[in-house]
Amino acid sequence: MKTYTLKAADIEHRWHVVDAEGVVLGRLASRVAQLIRGKHKPTFTPHMDGGDYVVVINAEKVRLTGRKAEQKTYFRHTGYMGHGRFTPAGEMLRKHPDRVIEKAVFGMLPKTTLGRQSLRKKLKVYAGPTHPHQAQQPVPLKLTKDQA
Repeated sequence: MKTYTLKAADIEHRWHVVDAEGVVLGRLASRVAQLIRGKHKPTFTPHMDGGDYVVVINAEKVRLTGRKAEQKTYFRHTGYMGHGRFTPAGEMLRKHPDRVIEKAVFGMLPKTTLGRQSLRKKLKVYAGPTHPHQAQQPVPLKLTKDQA
């Protein structure tokens, strides 16, 4: 029996909308990364882009457990020697809630050309409850506050 390999003509991308209100950040990110990569499909092929599009709404209401809001930091560099900047997760969540989810999902995708391309193309994050992707008719994905 031969192993099935997904072909470009067989790829079907769906749209999902995920409400991040009250959901733990890591659990949300792992579930979104699975959807983007296509691991939830029986036709998963690691070298093909067979994943789905994901729209995350209410990013500002995602939950950080423990003391992560004060202790977790995000690093960026200005380009000058000794000018690394550290931003606490609580401040990043207030100013740029979309970046918090994007960075968490990026950490769970492979660091390859396909991983970066699928993140840039397939993940849409919005701080509020509205999004401009109604024409794609996204299917709501229900995540409980306990599990993702």
